[in-house]
Amino acid sequence: MLKMKTVEFVTSVGRIDQLPKNGFPEIAFAGRSNVGKSSLLNTLFARKKMALVSSTPGKTRTLNFFNVNNKYHFVDLPGYGFAKVSKTESRKWRQLIEGYMQSSPSLRGIVVLVDMRHAISPLDLDLLDWLQANSISLIVVGTKSDKLSGNKLAVQEKALNKSLSEITSVKAIPFSSVNAKGKTELLKQIHALLDGK
Repeated sequence: MLKMKTVEFVTSVGRIDQLPKNGFPEIAFAGRSNVGKSSLLNTLFARKKMALVSSTPGKTRTLNFFNVNNKYHFVDLPGYGFAKVSKTESRKWRQLIEGYMQSSPSLRGIVVLVDMRHAISPLDLDLLDWLQANSISLIVVGTKSDKLSGNKLAVQEKALNKSLSEITSVKAIPFSSVNAKGKTELLKQIHALLDGK
């Protein structure tokens, strides 16, 4: 399992030509604007405010790079699907995200976050489909699992994995930023991608 010895913010990137050139293996994190991406990153980092959590969905508009153990990069991608963002802005984000995914030689995989409480959205399915079509390794995480009781969680997990099975053989990891449920398993899978195992 990946152990977080050191974590530091590196840079925010708004254009593909600004990507870091040090060749560190990268894992990127993608999901809808209100899915809890910053909270998940802070849980993985074991730092409260490393990735800024905003009360305004759609706040992250750049690719944010974090140096982990001076060996890897974790990349926080702009959230997608936020209704109050203009179509032009949304298109720019999409071009930035897709451009990064297609052009970064250091990218080892994408962690796709979906809200465990709801049925998987068409936008999430589109992203997963696109990643599969572009042969990009992925991990799926079901966030906010602490907000569901045991039985309801089991039902939602089964429904989520059924939807995923139409696109990929990957199964979702139920995750909570409140009690760190799923953290160990997620770090294990991330480590496997980073080290190519």
